[in-house]
Amino acid sequence: MAGLVVSGSQVSYIGQNCREIPDHLGRDYGHFAKRLDLSFNLLRSLEGLSAFGSLEELILDNNLLGNDLVLPGLPRLHTLTLNKNQITDLECLLDHLAEVTPALEYLSLLGNVACPNELVSLEKDEEDYKRYRCFVLHKLPNLKFLDARKVTRQEREEASVRGAFMKVVKPKASSDSTAASPDCHYTPLPSASRELTSHRGVLGKCRYVYYGKNSEGNRFIRDDQL
Repeated sequence: MAGLVVSGSQVSYIGQNCREIPDHLGRDYGHFAKRLDLSFNLLRSLEGLSAFGSLEELILDNNLLGNDLVLPGLPRLHTLTLNKNQITDLECLLDHLAEVTPALEYLSLLGNVACPNELVSLEKDEEDYKRYRCFVLHKLPNLKFLDARKVTRQEREEASVRGAFMKVVKPKASSDSTAASPDCHYTPLPSASRELTSHRGVLGKCRYVYYGKNSEGNRFIRDDQL
């Protein structure tokens, strides 16, 4: 069958644009496959993966898997790669993996919003990525590699102490806020103060929060330094 490669206990079904795992894969190869590569498809669901109960490695890179990803119990799985999917909820994924993949040692999530680095956003930096690793190792303390980088003893120790506090909480949109239309540019100023001819002092509430990250403006300045 075109696109299907079977070598020993390794099964590859790459770049076939399939939206679900074909039934024949599990029926014909699930009982002996230890490595399954389903990368470069259009998978949104992993239904049918339960036929591969002996899997040790699972490659799911470059698919359309999101926060509703559900894996069956895979007690022997030690390697899982989910690079370049559509996962945004990191904690939900990690809690699920802790439950269904107890032997997991290698995990890669590069290219997902849940993995904050410059691959997904230029606004992210190395500090964001370090906090992410700390939180992942808190949830999955048995990992030996995360995103192709070996887990160090220092990272493991820090995760045991601080990992629970590294969770990134997304800000919720205010209930009284309205979606901005293309013709309406946001401004924190009241509508009465937006005219150029108005010189009255006003107070406005901004929707953004400043945390002072990497800023030199947090230093105290003495009078003799002015």
